[in-house]
Amino acid sequence: MESGTDFHGGILLKKNIIRSHPSKTKEEAIRAMGKVLKDGGYVTDRYTEAMFEKEKVFNTAIGNSIAIPHGIESMTGEILNSGIAIFTYPNGIDWDDGRIVKLVIGVASVGDDHMTALAKIAEACETEEAVDRIVKMNEDEIYNLFK
Repeated sequence: MESGTDFHGGILLKKNIIRSHPSKTKEEAIRAMGKVLKDGGYVTDRYTEAMFEKEKVFNTAIGNSIAIPHGIESMTGEILNSGIAIFTYPNGIDWDDGRIVKLVIGVASVGDDHMTALAKIAEACETEEAVDRIVKMNEDEIYNLFK
């Protein structure tokens, strides 16, 4: 893991915040999210497939233009370190059945490490207007909101 000003317990690194991500589909977004989490040392190669498996049983678009993709519980062994990555899609992408998502927060969690991150996400994304504000924020503002 990195150290210095870009480190907050390793959960969120600035390099894992990608504004105006170019993905066009849900599948592309999940693949890109899996790559960022893998490249960051949070998960193995198989974790992306674990995220796709989760989507088969539960659509991770939770409302307010946000999706929180994560791996299916049976594949938690693919998680090496807890971490999150954040992508913004100002024009939105279809997350299935016409559910438009503008903010995608990928989560890989060891044990209960994700609970604090999820609480911050829930608080920051209470309304669609709040999500729209986050999508317009710069990298530092997003980082400071979720650190």
